Amino acid sequence: MIQNPNDVDNYLDIAREAALQAGIILKEHFGKLCPSMIDEKAKNDFVTDVDKRSEELIKTIIKSHFNNHDFLAEESSAEGHSRSSPFLWIIDPLDGTSNYIHGLPSFAVSIALEIEGELTVGLIYEPLREIIYSAIKKRGAFKNNRRMNISHPKILHNSLIATGFPFRIKDFIDAYLKSFRELFMHASGIRRGGSACLDLAYTAEGIFGGFFECALSPWDMAAGALLVEEAGGMVTDFNGSNQYLKTGNIIAANKGVHDDMLKIIQKTFKNS
Repeated sequence: MIQNPNDVDNYLDIAREAALQAGIILKEHFGKLCPSMIDEKAKNDFVTDVDKRSEELIKTIIKSHFNNHDFLAEESSAEGHSRSSPFLWIIDPLDGTSNYIHGLPSFAVSIALEIEGELTVGLIYEPLREIIYSAIKKRGAFKNNRRMNISHPKILHNSLIATGFPFRIKDFIDAYLKSFRELFMHASGIRRGGSACLDLAYTAEGIFGGFFECALSPWDMAAGALLVEEAGGMVTDFNGSNQYLKTGNIIAANKGVHDDMLKIIQKTFKNS
């Protein structure tokens, strides 16, 4: 499906509108949660009333413009998902929920649009800093309308790497920790921020030299992956393929750093 550029711009505008409105809710309740507003979906996987309100608002705004589009959103994912449209909005209404609950000011809204299976629009909004990261396929990545470029160091040795721990699926932990150790020994340093979408945005911006994580969901990665690609980076799963939204495993960096990370991760996961 060939998209009219004006249509794609419109999709991004609506994503921006939805994210900004959701951000108002997140800012309003940050640091003010009470226990009755927090539920545990699964062990160590929490949801708040704020997540739910944010998601509902985002979906309502998008539906008011595109009522025949489909949605894959974190807090309604348990309801199941069936495709009836070539347009799929992939939404994380509050990425970094644990940070949010504990008062750590590192969280964001993530919205991506997939058209006929291809990531086409991505937007991440960091409400406390009022920063919007956005990308349109083949048109570049931007931070508040300033073009972003992936980090320049071409080798892992000079790169600060971001990651997250696979808290949902403990089966990965041994292989993950081996990868963590090897990357720690070869990289400039490793950081764990608690929001995968922000880690990807910061990688696209050039703050981080790369990012890796396993057992993620599509809404954790979709918008951020497009940002990295449009900033000139490379995004794959641990097999080196572009199926990261399906496998849940992701490596994102410039090509040189990506290749170094991929070799280490493939070796450690193979031997685990």
